[in-house]
Amino acid sequence: MRRFDDAKVAAVFKAYPPAVRSDLMKLREMMFEVAAATPGVGSLTETLKWGQPSYLTQETGSGSTVRIDRVRGREGGYAVYFHCQSGLVGQFRELYPGKFDVEGERALHFTAGQRLPARELRHCVGLALTHHSRKKKPRS
Repeated sequence: MRRFDDAKVAAVFKAYPPAVRSDLMKLREMMFEVAAATPGVGSLTETLKWGQPSYLTQETGSGSTVRIDRVRGREGGYAVYFHCQSGLVGQFRELYPGKFDVEGERALHFTAGQRLPARELRHCVGLALTHHSRKKKPRS
C-alpha cells in the first residue's frame, strides 16, 4: 500500500466506512499504477478537491483531474469523478457501452464488494490522465 503524503487525504480515507474504504484504497492504488504505466503522465499529485481525494498530473499537465469518493446516500456506493465538461464520460460510454453505471457526464459509479471492470476502468483512467496532452496533438 502506497504511503499517504498528505495527512488530510489520509484522514478522509480513514473516515470512510470499512467496505467502501477498502475499494477506494484499491482505486487509489490503480490511479498511481496507471499513471506510472502511461507515457507522458509523470508522477501524480494526491490532494483534496471539494473534500474528495483527487489525482492531478501537476508535474506534466497531461491530464484532467480524477477524483474518487463514496456516494453519499447510496449504501456501499462509491464513484470515480471526472470534469463534467471534458467529454471523457461520454467517451467512456461509447467505448464501453453497458460496462459502467454512469452519472451524467461526471462519474462512474460502483458498489462496494462488487467486481470492477478493471481493464476498462484502467483504460478510462489513462485516457483522463492524458486528456490534455491528447487534445494538443495535431490530427494527421
